[in-house]
Amino acid sequence: QAQLVESGGGLVQPGESLRLSCAASGFTFSSYVMSWYRQRPGKERELVASITRVGGNTNYADSVKGRVTISRDNAKNTVTLQMNSVQPDDTAVYYCNAQHVYYAVAYWGKGTSVTVSS
Repeated sequence: QAQLVESGGGLVQPGESLRLSCAASGFTFSSYVMSWYRQRPGKERELVASITRVGGNTNYADSVKGRVTISRDNAKNTVTLQMNSVQPDDTAVYYCNAQHVYYAVAYWGKGTSVTVSS
């Protein structure tokens, strides 16, 4: 059974760094584009960053570009999101997503909550 489990969320102060991790199991990790989405309070879920199967290409939302780095380890079936200089507007539930490269198959994690506040 496919599963994505996020970790690393919590309460951080503005300007600090945070590292989110997603552990995948139950599917062929390397066949999936991996992404992080977030849902800020009162807003729709939005794409934060994505990374292709072998990590050759990444894509970032304009709101996080330059502050966030997505990476993956296909040997460990993990994807991480390094967030630097976090701001209160980064407060959200962050979700890990796996999208198959060829088929309409996708998986979601249950999310990890990040609160940026002083």
